[in-house]
Amino acid sequence: MQKTDHRQAIDPITAQVLRGALENVAIEMGYKLARMSYSSIIRESEDFGCALLDAEGQQLCESTTSTPLQSGPLPGYMRGIKKIMEQRGDVFRPGDVIMHNSPYYGASHQPDVGFFVPVFYQDQLIGFSCSTAHHLDLGALTPGSCGIVDAVDAYAEGLQFKAIKVYDQGVRNEMIWRLLKDNVRAADMVVGDMEAQIAACRIGADRYLDIVETYGLDTVLAASEDLMAYSERMMRNEIAKLPDGIYRSEGYIDGFLDSPDPEKKDLKLCVAVTVKGNEITVDLTGTSPQVSDRPINMPLEGTVDIAIYFTLRSVLLDSDLFGHIPQNSGLMRPIQIIAPKGTLVNPTFPAPTIARFCPGNMVADTLMHALAQIVPGQVSAGIGNLNVVAYSGLEDEQYWVYMDIMEGSYGGRAEKDGMDAVDTLYANTRNNPIEDIESHYPLRVTRYELLDHSAAAGKFRGGIGSVREVTFLEDGGFSVEGDGQKYKPWGFEGGSEGSTCQLIMRSADGQESKLPSKIPHHRAKKGDSLTLVGPGGGGYGNPYERKPEAVLSDVLDGFISADDAERHYGVVVSGGNIDWSATHRIRA
Repeated sequence: MQKTDHRQAIDPITAQVLRGALENVAIEMGYKLARMSYSSIIRESEDFGCALLDAEGQQLCESTTSTPLQSGPLPGYMRGIKKIMEQRGDVFRPGDVIMHNSPYYGASHQPDVGFFVPVFYQDQLIGFSCSTAHHLDLGALTPGSCGIVDAVDAYAEGLQFKAIKVYDQGVRNEMIWRLLKDNVRAADMVVGDMEAQIAACRIGADRYLDIVETYGLDTVLAASEDLMAYSERMMRNEIAKLPDGIYRSEGYIDGFLDSPDPEKKDLKLCVAVTVKGNEITVDLTGTSPQVSDRPINMPLEGTVDIAIYFTLRSVLLDSDLFGHIPQNSGLMRPIQIIAPKGTLVNPTFPAPTIARFCPGNMVADTLMHALAQIVPGQVSAGIGNLNVVAYSGLEDEQYWVYMDIMEGSYGGRAEKDGMDAVDTLYANTRNNPIEDIESHYPLRVTRYELLDHSAAAGKFRGGIGSVREVTFLEDGGFSVEGDGQKYKPWGFEGGSEGSTCQLIMRSADGQESKLPSKIPHHRAKKGDSLTLVGPGGGGYGNPYERKPEAVLSDVLDGFISADDAERHYGVVVSGGNIDWSATHRIRA
């Protein structure tokens, strides 16, 4: 097949028209996937990604409702698929639908299953329409696709799909679908979500063909390359403004705090950012070795690279300053990553990786700490990490599975307080409405609120975590994947450290027990409840420089106590008002 040469000049107006057309395709895919899906993790939390790729696997666009950790890895998925298919001597054909979730071939982790529809125009492969989404069960040892923190290898994490054609030239492979239904819990929901993904991909393929037929293939490909070159140029321009040098940082994750094995806890992440001209190299040498029999390891391609790309893109190309910049593979071209093999950030097969989320978020946080040395006004203080809980049970011999994302918080920022109770960095999912939880599962949310008197002190305070208590209305179980019970989010330029998270189990008879941040499947009885206390982000800047009126507002809102106001900020609050003379005396 002869490859079309699309390196032609294209006027900027046509390029922008096609940018809008391509992006609208991905946006439509995302909305329709959410509308067609069965599970709350896709329908409500929007833990999915949709994108169009060109024939080489470069990302052209992505849906705005996608999370970075879903859309970002899609080019890596495609690289892995192509590698496997070349090894098999297989090729893409019209009517194919490929399913893939191997974290050692580009996928983010095993529950994030990607579906890819090759797009042909006049017998020529011109690209791929694709989607990824988190699925709530893929047949691991225990129910749910998170909290499987006791997996000893990749095989214990559930079903692995390596470039499987679930449709071959338009013919549905019934045995693959039968295998799926026979080996996953809540099969109707999981398979229904997968079929929704395929439908969204087919919509994307049809819309992409409509654009090609309207404008011509050469014009579309030329515009795509022009848009990638533009995004690359914008990134390079911002890198070039940074002072050349090497900027280092270290961060830590809890790991398995209840383990007697020191190699499974207090794990170090090392980041060295080298700026040279208009390129950046991020070196992760010095990071702790992989944990070969626990799933805290992170795939380099699919998790670590996305944490790095997304952080650099967000810090250097703030949308408030630069407006809309096409999200495509051009943004990644100036960035190189070094990750030694056999470490947490580049494990060797078959080390398990399913619980890679919290560590990956801390890679992003540690990178941001390094960048704070050269762009202090463009970062936040340390973030409070997320926790993910898988609730499950049996009802009439059928499993129900629910995945709850417990949000974290941001640290304070230049001229802004930290954001409260939100997903952080590369997550960007939404919390699930209480009404949706209680109408679909035998669970009751008995408490959900911001944590009182917990904001980290700073000229701009840290974001506040939330408290959520969930009670079982029937016997069931849960598992938890989290981090952040030991190491506090970092404060910046005089700001205080943030607060850690907690996990508390209370039995129906009122007995309480504190649990570590990682819990394999744990049985629960009717009336038992689980309380998650979210972490708070770090403070930004000297607390004594915070406006006294802002401190008073924090006291009145319950974000801090009157004692905290005096102790950390030097602001005396009495009777709901500022005691100005006492405040001036302390601050002097």
